[in-house]
Amino acid sequence: MQRYVLSELDSGERVISERVRSVRSVAIGFWIGAGSRDEPEGRAGVTHFIEHLLFKGSRSYGALEIAEIFDGLGGELNAATSREHTVVYARVPDHHLETALDVMADMVLTPRFAELETEREVVLEEIAMVEDAPQDLVHDLLAEAIFASHPLGRPVIGTAEVISSVSRRAIAAYHRSAYVSGNIVLAAAGNLEHNRLQALFRRAASKRPERPPARLRVRPLLVAEPPPGSRFQRKDTEQYHVCLGAPGIARSDRRRFAASLLDAILGGSASSRLFQEIREKRGLAYSVYSFASQYTDTGQVGIYLGTREENLGTCLEIAAAEIADIAAGNLRARELERAKENLKGRIMLSMESTSNRMSRLGKAVITDSELLSLERIIAEIDAVDHDALAELASVLLAPERLSAAGIGPREDLFSDAVQRVNPNLSSRAVA
Repeated sequence: MQRYVLSELDSGERVISERVRSVRSVAIGFWIGAGSRDEPEGRAGVTHFIEHLLFKGSRSYGALEIAEIFDGLGGELNAATSREHTVVYARVPDHHLETALDVMADMVLTPRFAELETEREVVLEEIAMVEDAPQDLVHDLLAEAIFASHPLGRPVIGTAEVISSVSRRAIAAYHRSAYVSGNIVLAAAGNLEHNRLQALFRRAASKRPERPPARLRVRPLLVAEPPPGSRFQRKDTEQYHVCLGAPGIARSDRRRFAASLLDAILGGSASSRLFQEIREKRGLAYSVYSFASQYTDTGQVGIYLGTREENLGTCLEIAAAEIADIAAGNLRARELERAKENLKGRIMLSMESTSNRMSRLGKAVITDSELLSLERIIAEIDAVDHDALAELASVLLAPERLSAAGIGPREDLFSDAVQRVNPNLSSRAVA
């Protein structure tokens, strides 16, 4: 059974931890409730840019010092930005907890935003790298096709136009507004004691300059789903890279367990329908899979495939047929039971990692989600029946809800293929 302790500092930061006595490591994460959907349109990408700049020096540590300290600890230090949060995370031997926490707190709370121009070029190179990776870029195009002008439709990484021009002053102002006490969670899992963790963080947090209390920003919610859209970007690729998708369900939705099982059955495992029908039985694609994301107020579901021109229409017809078959309730022998065991097994295996345990704690608190016990999660998975799965597939993946995104040599071929799935779609080329 997972046992965690949650507390709040007088300054407003929340601290959550779980002691795992059987290990000699500690996983630490600073979770900030700010992601790409929280940015104003003219600052798209600034959250991700700040994530980079946190490593370039703080009030007490230079960029090289930070790298050398964690190398000297034998630890790992990294960060990530999503649509709804930012996290700076590390894993270190348990006796180095104090040093790691002190450095990470300084990075998060008092960055210097040094080496700005150098890191600006690094992020621009990262954007260029995504542009050169159609299997990644097509997911950004799908988000735009599904969510249109809403911030959820923008790429997390930002755009070259914004990154090239955003000033240090604007970056610092955004950091001050987003990295406020009530918007920060410290999560940890491993061989540690909660009271000591809390004391160490309180001491580290006390070093930041005093500022007037900042008001937490209210995240604008998605009031109404935009109509399905289609996006296409022309590139001279050997394959067409295509995504079909639609708005999904929020992270608080009880149907999220059924959604995870639907993902496993449709394209999330080696025995899934799309993998077996498209790759294993017919050899029409190397990479084909389904995916699902959940946000505060909505989500995203979809499939990806990469295939040659002559196979594109057939692949999408197979995908549409498999979705319709599941929605009609035609599950195969032991298909749902196998998906349940797969999902439960992956969850149990993930709990053997202190990093995964820390992420589970931190993400739950920063997103104000219910932190369910492992036993409760397994019970919820077991409770999903055939009818619930079929109903969810028929609602989320109905043909008329599906948006499409593609990258390849010819837009007309892409348009013809996706209209076999949703006849109402007409593609809009992306420069």
